Amino acid sequence: MNKIHVMDEILANKIAAGEVIEKCSSVVKELVENSIDAKSNKIIVDLVNAGIKEIKVTDNGVGMAKEDAEICFLRHATSKIKNDNDLYFINTLGFRGEALPSIAAVSNIELKTCEKDIGTKIEVSAGKIIKSESCEARKGTIFKVNDLFFNTPARLKYLKSESSELANISNLMEKFALSYPNISFVLTNNQKRILFTSGSGNLLNTIYEIYNKEISSNMIKIAGENDDYEIYGYICKPEILRSNKNFMHTIINGRIIKNLEINKMIDDAYYTYKPEGKFPIVVININTDPTLIDVNIHPTKQDIKFSKINSLKELLITLIKKALYQNLLIPKMENKKIFDVNNQHFENKENHEEFNSVEIKQQNILPTDINLVKENQEEFNFSKNQNFEEVKEHTHNETIKKLELYPVGLCLGTYIVAQNDDGIFLIDQHAAQERINYEKYKKSLKSKVKGKINLLIPITIELSPSEFLRIKENINILEDMGFEVSDFGINTIAIKSHPIWLKSGYEEESIRKIIDIIQIKNQDFSSEAFNEKVSKTLACKMSIKANTNLTIEEMESLLTELVTCDNPYNCPHGRPTIITFTKYELEKMFKRVMD
Repeated sequence: MNKIHVMDEILANKIAAGEVIEKCSSVVKELVENSIDAKSNKIIVDLVNAGIKEIKVTDNGVGMAKEDAEICFLRHATSKIKNDNDLYFINTLGFRGEALPSIAAVSNIELKTCEKDIGTKIEVSAGKIIKSESCEARKGTIFKVNDLFFNTPARLKYLKSESSELANISNLMEKFALSYPNISFVLTNNQKRILFTSGSGNLLNTIYEIYNKEISSNMIKIAGENDDYEIYGYICKPEILRSNKNFMHTIINGRIIKNLEINKMIDDAYYTYKPEGKFPIVVININTDPTLIDVNIHPTKQDIKFSKINSLKELLITLIKKALYQNLLIPKMENKKIFDVNNQHFENKENHEEFNSVEIKQQNILPTDINLVKENQEEFNFSKNQNFEEVKEHTHNETIKKLELYPVGLCLGTYIVAQNDDGIFLIDQHAAQERINYEKYKKSLKSKVKGKINLLIPITIELSPSEFLRIKENINILEDMGFEVSDFGINTIAIKSHPIWLKSGYEEESIRKIIDIIQIKNQDFSSEAFNEKVSKTLACKMSIKANTNLTIEEMESLLTELVTCDNPYNCPHGRPTIITFTKYELEKMFKRVMD
């Protein structure tokens, strides 16, 4: 008796469904992608019980003929590719022909579609077509998916709560809307509208429609290209960071992806503009020749592989750093209002006449997390993966220089109070000097000319046996920095000369900090990363501490140095150095002006 046999098509589709259809949002993703591929400019997703009971996707795309509507539920049936060569030139979101048969295998489906003036209705249950007939003609296609996973109880059991499933679908629809601002999207659940975008074609307007004014008004446009890639989108100012990566939206040739390499590029570009553990809000569109990417590496097509990844890295990091460098990034302390956002009820009509005249409302107002990572908790790796390069071409910080800040005093022993005709500015004196010192140390360490100070009396430093051996093993690091080091008795070293950039009066303390950093050196050592750590550590330890009184002259000197920094807005750990209360906001708070 034969032990090996070929599975029937329905069983094979059920197994395939386990890879492609994991939850309700998986169904929405596949159906909406088909609608986008069908050249729709209006897509409505109606849910019942967050999609667990019913998912209905309505579009106004090209539709299908009766023959195509019947074939589309067969496995590997697709209009997107015809031969091997097409795999190298994929310009559509779907192409495998697995999604519809996988969905059909674990649900009941009603399909209404129309090509020209002929409408077709198909009913499918558990992968079998049970009815095919003519119906009324309307432009586009309606997919209605009922009772998802009704015949796979194990998968149904592990669906999350309705609120969790709805959150996943809402997040997905937001990404679609940001990827295709020229398409109007509507999402409803139990006849309550969750999301609406107008399809204006303006990406910044779509960001406003999805998030709110607070976020959209703090976005910076980036645009640029090289021989391999073209990049366009928006990145946020450092004042509206988030605690997770859910707001880092990357779109490659119109496809929403999650790629760790690109996320790391973005994170590296914000280096010192934000604290560790905080992430920017970005919407970045990357267009490239389809032959430079491989989208066929994951069942859900949510990740891709790049060729010429270094070309993309150089362009993306340069564009983000340049945009941050050229913009005024001083956070404004605004007198914010609390909005009461209510979901609107409307009739769930077949054709949704309201679709063309829906009111745009603020929604999804996100709380800003103000908890900052403590400096003494920062982890640092001396590997070669971190990017510390500055923007190659600087256009000096003329914007912040034109503010002409005049210090008037010090409050709480920590914050310099300055003013100009536009309002009041608070400067964290420690963070500001930390930024100044950081850039000085970094520039000195990077310089090939190592100025030295010869000491009449050497500085002697006693170490533990293990520390001494570690230093002897890495003595070249100290010598490359400009130190002249020799043995001085048991487990003791003598510093006979040191680089000129060490702070006067704090030479021994600075040297001990450097020795401590050498102790944690790892095998994948990078001198660039090591110098970065030294710069940040010394800048912090050698800067003005809180509750230190400064004279007006010292405040003026500090502000003069700060505005000449490459990044005057953040300390090396990403905390803000300066914030502002505009004159208008102050007058609003004191009721001198009324809205």
